Amino acid sequence: MASADELQPGRGLARRRDAAKALGMNHSPAMRRGITAAVAAYAIWGLLPLYFRALHAVPPLELVGWRVVFTLPVCLLFIAVRQRQVAELRAAFQNRRVLGLLCLSAALIGANWLIFVTAINNGHVLATSLGYYINPLINVLLGTMFLGERLSRVQWSAVALAGAGIAILLAGAVDTLAVALSLAFTFAFYGFVRKQTPVGSVPGLTVETILLILPALAIVAVPAVSGQGSSLSIGGTITPLLVASGVATAIPLTLFAVATRALPLTTLGFVQFIAPTLSFVLGLTVFGETLDPTRLACFAVIWVAIALYTWDMLRRSRQSVGNTPA
Repeated sequence: MASADELQPGRGLARRRDAAKALGMNHSPAMRRGITAAVAAYAIWGLLPLYFRALHAVPPLELVGWRVVFTLPVCLLFIAVRQRQVAELRAAFQNRRVLGLLCLSAALIGANWLIFVTAINNGHVLATSLGYYINPLINVLLGTMFLGERLSRVQWSAVALAGAGIAILLAGAVDTLAVALSLAFTFAFYGFVRKQTPVGSVPGLTVETILLILPALAIVAVPAVSGQGSSLSIGGTITPLLVASGVATAIPLTLFAVATRALPLTTLGFVQFIAPTLSFVLGLTVFGETLDPTRLACFAVIWVAIALYTWDMLRRSRQSVGNTPA
């Protein structure tokens, strides 16, 4: 017997278009722009270990200080170009609740940057990769515990597997465990706090860098007035790389904001694994880290957990489209 879609070709075509859109396969200009922005953002984040490794001569705390200092002018430039965000920036400072949440998110992202840079300089690129593989699964748990979201059995299985993978590191790779979990939790809670904060990506980052600017200036001033000297005076490529760290911070976040407006979460769920995958490859090849049996077993279990989580997200998206009335 012919299906309803076969008897009504227009209806079947509409359903297939809806399904394609839900799965991120719509080829409209907005969708293509969103995919391009998402891939670019996650590719930049995945390649950042190369950038910060080139700045290994700069102490991690001072490097984060300069990163904040040089990110603020880039954010202010973006705000100036998009005039409507000036009002949003002003409103954020006038709302005590929003400002309080941004104080918390600023502390979290500052800690995340410091942990990341320290890990790269200490040769723990694989640990940073693992942290950002784990991050989406922690986001799922936070949504369940604090936002009333419900997990399917498959998603709970993915979370349980991730927990098993983390437990494997207790057998002999505690240093990797510490770096991975601290990165994953600081970034997951950063995202959670920002989700509760009614402010856009660029205005929010601008407020965060303004809140961090005084401690950042103090951090970069200490070596400048001491016998150590500022890292800006090291010479070579260090100075331009330090100055450009603001662009390296603000650009991917802006691209990510474009992507989130144009793409369904299902597509972003796939694309977000570009960053830790690139870092994983860099750790093995460029940085020459070894993947011992303990770490390999952990990565393998985490990858299975991610595969389950992504498959379930894709399946539920298809079911949602199939159950939508024509």
